[in-house]
Amino acid sequence: MFIDQTLYVGRPAEKREEREDRCYDLLDRLGVAYFRVDHEAAENIPDCELVEGLLGCGICKNLFLTNRQQTDFYLLIMPGEKPFKTKLLSKQIGTARLSFGSPADMERLLDLYPGSVSVLGLMNDREGKVQLVIDRELLDAADFGCHPCRNTSSLRFSTKALVEQILPAMGHEPIYVDLPWVIEE
Repeated sequence: MFIDQTLYVGRPAEKREEREDRCYDLLDRLGVAYFRVDHEAAENIPDCELVEGLLGCGICKNLFLTNRQQTDFYLLIMPGEKPFKTKLLSKQIGTARLSFGSPADMERLLDLYPGSVSVLGLMNDREGKVQLVIDRELLDAADFGCHPCRNTSSLRFSTKALVEQILPAMGHEPIYVDLPWVIEE
């Protein structure tokens, strides 16, 4: 994977895809300081591992989920290397068994596509149809890493900015969960 070896401060000088530019607009409007790394498409956690070293923080795993009836939608963010089991999350949030949401629902609700899912996509959910779910362990890190709604760049900003500025500005109150590192079968 090609990674530009430069750690940039703030938005790119050139215009990007609209959904990515909206992320920079939000962060800039809120006065959130952020760093950026540009790279080839990183569609999964192993791809993101290459970026994390230069970025200086982990990039979280982002899972777009739905209930069996496809009436409730969730965005789960959790540590990238942590295993995930739907029944453990379902139990904590009190919902029927969860599965992955469709790419069509992801685009309709968050204006995102598979491989580019990001907490920043919640700014596109103006009707509040997607419930944010955060693994509490992410709050232990000083910095937070995610894509700017496009998987060819990655951002780092403080976890404090995420919780105190970004999430309130997007109007999404999270549900906090504690997911285990070891999953017993």
